[in-house]
Amino acid sequence: MTSLVRRRLLAACALSACAFTRVRDVRAASDKATVALVMKSLDDPFVVSMIEGARNYQRHYASQLDLSTNGTLTDNDVAGQIHIVETLIEAKVNAIVIAPADSKALLPVAGKAIAAGIIVIAIDNPFDDAAQDAARITIPFVGPDSRRGAKLAGAYLGSKLKAGDGVGVIGGPSNDANAQQRTLGFTEAMNAAGMRIADVDSGDWTAASGKASALEMLYAHPDLRGLLCANDNIAMGAIDAIRIAGKKGRVLVTGYNNIDAVQPMLDDGRLLATVEQFGARQAVFGVDVAVKALLEKRRQRDLSPYMETPVQLVTKGQAKGFRFGAS
Repeated sequence: MTSLVRRRLLAACALSACAFTRVRDVRAASDKATVALVMKSLDDPFVVSMIEGARNYQRHYASQLDLSTNGTLTDNDVAGQIHIVETLIEAKVNAIVIAPADSKALLPVAGKAIAAGIIVIAIDNPFDDAAQDAARITIPFVGPDSRRGAKLAGAYLGSKLKAGDGVGVIGGPSNDANAQQRTLGFTEAMNAAGMRIADVDSGDWTAASGKASALEMLYAHPDLRGLLCANDNIAMGAIDAIRIAGKKGRVLVTGYNNIDAVQPMLDDGRLLATVEQFGARQAVFGVDVAVKALLEKRRQRDLSPYMETPVQLVTKGQAKGFRFGAS
């Protein structure tokens, strides 16, 4: 393969004609690589941003590379993702880039794909280390340090409060590695700032779960001064709960992901801060690693276990500057 073709492949990945369709037979000619992107809920704005990043990456040269995009109805649809991967194994794709809904439950089917000779790369959410060791496989993670990102948001919240103030933490699903790491990062930041952690709860990445958890915390702890939320959807629910409880302006909220929907909330102060983890670029990085592995004919065990992508604290006035592709 010429260096020109290689540069073309690394510069742009071509999505299939319909990005949000059911998994199809993606077997291609012998000179065409097939990569499948397996995401969580297609209704999640962050997932949409990742897919849009892949679209921006594709642009040209579909004749050299076929990239199909698949997702589930909800963020925690483990069975749905397992079915997608099983179908992709049958379709004999060359590589799967996946944001696993469950860090442990998706490992057996990922291992099955690897055994079938398929390169598997994780983005957004890493597979569980202990489970990988037990299965004697390594699945590279291309993504940010969620714990570090959460500590950035927590430290900023701590700078706006007084030592001893009560705060609540609303995480994501307890089986999700990102949720675990963000809760840990929030907790460490609050302890370092001398805050009192009044309550910790788990959500399901949705605004509805954030609203329910926040309402319970606000009524159980009337002196609460801050809420740290594991994603922006949860944060939006928490902001609504603060309005309902009549505590607007008295409880500070942080989110995570910097989705478009929270930009007005950052501008008017309803949201104190969020964390940009460059989801669009993250999808591009993951696909790029898969493409390079295929071009270089590398095996799964030859790949680096972790390739860290950036995180950035976003506060009022900064939001637009961190959007993917912004100048």
